[in-house]
Amino acid sequence: MKNRNSNLASQVSRREFLNIFAAGAAAAVGTVSLSPLGGIASAQDSGTLRLAWLTPATLDPRSASGDSEIAIFNAVYDYLIETDAASNLVPRLASSWELSDDGLVYSLQLRDDATWHDGSPVSVDDVLWTIEWHQEAESTLASLISAGSFEAAGDNQITITLSEPNPDFLYNLTDNKFVVLKSGAEDIGVAFNGSGPFVLEEIIPGDRAIMSANENYWRGAPSIDRLEFIFFDDQQAGIAAVQGGTADGIMRLDNSSFLGFSGDANFHTADIPTSGHHLTRLRADRAPGNDPLVQKAFKLATDRDAIWERVQLGFGAVGKDSPIGPAFGQYFLADAEAPPRDPEAAAALLAEAGYPDGLDMILYAPNSGNFPDLTQALASQWEEAGIRIEIQLEAENTYWNELWDQVDLGTTGWGPRPVPQLYLDLAYHSEGPWNESHYSNARLDELIELARTSLDQDERTATYKEIQQIFLDEGPIVVPYFFAQFMVLASNISGVELQPFAGRTNLHQAVVG
Repeated sequence: MKNRNSNLASQVSRREFLNIFAAGAAAAVGTVSLSPLGGIASAQDSGTLRLAWLTPATLDPRSASGDSEIAIFNAVYDYLIETDAASNLVPRLASSWELSDDGLVYSLQLRDDATWHDGSPVSVDDVLWTIEWHQEAESTLASLISAGSFEAAGDNQITITLSEPNPDFLYNLTDNKFVVLKSGAEDIGVAFNGSGPFVLEEIIPGDRAIMSANENYWRGAPSIDRLEFIFFDDQQAGIAAVQGGTADGIMRLDNSSFLGFSGDANFHTADIPTSGHHLTRLRADRAPGNDPLVQKAFKLATDRDAIWERVQLGFGAVGKDSPIGPAFGQYFLADAEAPPRDPEAAAALLAEAGYPDGLDMILYAPNSGNFPDLTQALASQWEEAGIRIEIQLEAENTYWNELWDQVDLGTTGWGPRPVPQLYLDLAYHSEGPWNESHYSNARLDELIELARTSLDQDERTATYKEIQQIFLDEGPIVVPYFFAQFMVLASNISGVELQPFAGRTNLHQAVVG
């Protein structure tokens, strides 16, 4: 079903559409409501669930990454496979799967009772078309599944033949971008014909998305009649909406605000540890970040424990400059520690690198969540080592779309992933599509490739631990902490199980009242 903006795709560029969507520009999109909460009553309808999210930057699955974007996809579309809070694989459109003894061939059985919102059945052709659509665009998902050859086989089955073993390949199919689209779909990101639990009725740019229950959903009709995602330009406005009763819940909020809800009888709260983390990084392909001495100086200038306590308030876990944290169990390098903070030694390294008077740099970050607190904590610590920081906070959409992987010194929030290989392939291999630091290390590449293909569990564990040691010893990355995922819901809301990546939290069993 199309929303009011179904004719946008032929009229504006993608960049223009993102700006329109974020701003709610009436002149470009026709008849829309421009008041931020236009038409939303404070009295709760017993059949409606209203959640506060940040304004989506894009609804094109090839480029979407934020929680609000993924939450819409998760409600309107289906994934082949998903994961639970413990990172176990869970069937969705793929009802079952088998793996050959040599680890090279996966056989997926698709459900035969899933239908699109227009009433037609979901088929193997839809899955193959979606894959081809990503491959033609050379999206990050295409990179994750490039080792597989996908073919129709038998009755509603797909055979995936790998060029080399990959014990985590099915986890690649759970990627946030891999919502299954109907073959031949047009105006994707503007028109929405999904197979998920909710039908997208309307999007009001800069305001909200309105969805109704899909009575024919293969899992059973949702428990609620209506789902509203109310959009806000900053998290504090969303938090205020929950406090004031114009929204029933929120899943993206800072730690101190979450603590403010705890103990309030009007709300119930949930928090779970995750592999998600914040990092700061230098550009390793140009000065000053391409000098190993400068990279080491930043590591020595940082007290990760102090930042974790100040910013995370005891939630989550202390980081060790690697994306592999305690959430990954046996893969985590528990018996090694990051170097203790030593600002004098850091200053000496800068002098040796040719900066006897220290460094002046701009630290870029999105102006949301815990990033302002994180950047202030980092700048304060680094100043003692002679690293003088000007903090430049940008609107979240601007930062991720224009600055994130371009600036000399920046911050990144990596959402939770079910296995560490996804982080390594995307962001730390020299050819990774999201290698934001532009870091290249031949030994690291070799280890990442070994961990990706080895069927020997002991070998994989040892490989992941060596990778973590490399990150501790060198490189342009500082990971001060792993964060927890939070959820706050009004006390009359139940049936929602929080997921590590908030946007993947399923809402079809939510109950209001």
